[in-house]
Amino acid sequence: MSNDEYGVLLYYKFAPIPDLNSLSSFYHSNCNSLGLLGRVRLSPNGVNVTVGGLLSALEKHIEDVKSNSLFEGTDFKLASSHHPLNDKVAAECGFTSLSIRVVKELVTFSSHPLLKPPEVSNAGRHLSAAEFHSVLQSAGQLMKNGSSADDKPLVLLDARNLYETRIGKFHAPSVETLDPGIRQYSDLPSWIDDNSEQLRGKHVLMYCTGGIRCEMASAYIRSKGAGFENVFQLYGGIQRYLEQFPDGGFFRGKNFVFDHRISVGSSDTSIMGACLICGSSYDNYSSRCRCTHCRMLVLICDSCQIKSDDYVCELCQKHHIDIGTIPSVEDSELSSVLDKNDLKTVCSDYIISSQLPSRNVNVPPRKLRILCLHGFRQNASSFKGRSASLAKKLKSIAELVFIDAPHELPFIYQSCTEANNSCVPSSGRHSPPPENCKRKYAWLVAPDFGGEVEADWKIANQPFDPLQYQQQTDGFDVSLAYLKKVFSEQGPFDGILGFSQGAAMAALLGAQRDKLKGEIDFRFVIVCSGFALPFADIGHNPINCPSLHIFGSDPDKDRQITSHTSRYLASRFEEGCSVVIEHECGHIIPTRSPYIDNIKDFLKRFL
Repeated sequence: MSNDEYGVLLYYKFAPIPDLNSLSSFYHSNCNSLGLLGRVRLSPNGVNVTVGGLLSALEKHIEDVKSNSLFEGTDFKLASSHHPLNDKVAAECGFTSLSIRVVKELVTFSSHPLLKPPEVSNAGRHLSAAEFHSVLQSAGQLMKNGSSADDKPLVLLDARNLYETRIGKFHAPSVETLDPGIRQYSDLPSWIDDNSEQLRGKHVLMYCTGGIRCEMASAYIRSKGAGFENVFQLYGGIQRYLEQFPDGGFFRGKNFVFDHRISVGSSDTSIMGACLICGSSYDNYSSRCRCTHCRMLVLICDSCQIKSDDYVCELCQKHHIDIGTIPSVEDSELSSVLDKNDLKTVCSDYIISSQLPSRNVNVPPRKLRILCLHGFRQNASSFKGRSASLAKKLKSIAELVFIDAPHELPFIYQSCTEANNSCVPSSGRHSPPPENCKRKYAWLVAPDFGGEVEADWKIANQPFDPLQYQQQTDGFDVSLAYLKKVFSEQGPFDGILGFSQGAAMAALLGAQRDKLKGEIDFRFVIVCSGFALPFADIGHNPINCPSLHIFGSDPDKDRQITSHTSRYLASRFEEGCSVVIEHECGHIIPTRSPYIDNIKDFLKRFL
C-alpha cells in the first residue's frame, strides 16, 4: 500500500477511561492535525473509532494512540480504499466531517435504557480468524483449550442487522446458522431472550463486522448462567477473516461496512442479496433506498427504482404493515435467487418469500398494548372508569386493555354508616339485590377463601382492615394460568400495568419474566400503589425487568398501601432498571403534569 493512498481505520477498546476530557482533547487535536474524518465515540468504558484519511496519516494516528498505555493490545484494522466522494453515502456515513462525541455506551446494546448493559469482562473467548475457520472446517468439533474436543453441538450466531446479513454471511455445511433478522443491534437482547433455548448447552460461535458488537452480546449470553458458558467470538470480525482468507473461506457474499465503502467482498464475486421488488440478484446499497415505514435500508435494483420510491421492508411486512396492492413474484424467480435448502439458516424475521414491494403506504404509528390488572375487590369495568383520564392522555401512544381477575368474590357490606360504596347499604337497611351490582374479583385471595360465591349479600365478619392484603397470598397459580390464556387469546401485549393487588401481581410476573417466555411475553411493567408478595421470586435476587413505580409519598394519604411498602417493592428491582414516580395524592394513578409527562417519557422508550 502506498502512503499516498486513501484508507479507512477501525478500532475499539473496552477499558476504564480515567479522564474523558483529556482523551477527547487528544482526538480533536490529533485527528484535525492529520486531516482525518469520521466518527470517534468516547465513553467511561472505552472508545470506538472509524476514521478515514491518507494511509500515512492513519499510520501516524495509530502510532500516537499506541503511545497511550490505555490502548495496549488494541486491534487496529487498517484498509486501503477509494477516496470518499462528496455524495450522500459519504455524508450519511459521517465521512465528510469529524465527529467526536462522549456517549453513555459505545454501542447501544438495548433499546430499553433502563436495563443494565452486560459486563464486557464476561465476554466470550476470542478466536482468531484461523481458529474460527478451523472450528467450522471440523464441522463443530470445538477444541477445548486447544487440545481436546467434546461433543457439544455447535451453532453460528450472526450479531448483525438484517440489512447486513442480506448481502453476506457465514455458511458451513454442517453447522446451523442463526440469523436473528433484527432491524437494529439494540433488538438483539430481546431476540436472545426469546431464543435462548436454541443456544443453551451449545458451543456458540458469534461474529459481526469488526468485533465490538460480539463483545457485548457474548457477555449477555454468558450472563444467563448454566448452559450458556461456551460462547466464542471471531476476533477482529469479518474484516480480519476476509484478510486471512481472501477467497472468502466460509463467508459468502459481501461484508457490509459503516463507511463510504458500503461493503467489502472477497475474490468470490457471487451475489447473495436480492432486490426487494423483483427478486433479482442484487447487493448494492449505494442508492440508499429505505423502507418508507421504519427507514431501514432495503435492496432495490436500478430497474425497480425507476418504477417506485415507496418500499416496505421484510420486517414491516411480517408485522402486518398495510402495504397495499402487491404484484406477485413467481416461486421460480425466488428459488433462483437463493437455495434455501442449501443454506441451513434459521432466521426469525427474514423470509425470502416476503420480499415484495409496497405501494401507497399510509400507516399510522403503532401503539403500545398494555394489559391492565385491577385491584382487590374491583373489576375491569370499574378500573377502566377510574383510569379513563389516564387512557385519554395516553391514547396517542398506548392502548389499555382491561380484564377481570379470575377469583370472584362474595357481596359483603359493613353494618355501619361509614360504608361509602354506592352498592353497600347503610346500617339498619336491607342490602340491594345483587343483580344491581357488578361482580367483584381478585388476583389473590386469603387461604380460607372457599371459592363458592353466594347469590346474596352478607355482612362482613369484621371491620375493614387496611392490612388485609397481607393475608391474601393464595390463588396465584389460578391467576397465572388465566393470564397465560389471556395472552394467548388477546395478545400480544407490550407491557402490564397493575394497580394495588394488580400491581403486586404485575411485579411478580416481572420477577418471573424469563420463566414465562413463550407463554406470557412482555417488555415492561407499570406498578401503581404496589406491594411485595411473600414469594421467593420477589425476596431473593434483584428483578431485571424494566419497570415504572407510581405511588403516594405521604404515608397518611393512602389508607390501602403505605408509601414505604411501595418503595420497598421498587427497591427489589435491579438498580438502573426501574423508574419511580412519587406523588402527593392517595390511592390513585395521577394524570396531571408533571406525572403524566413522566409516564409518557417511560412509555416512549418502548415505541
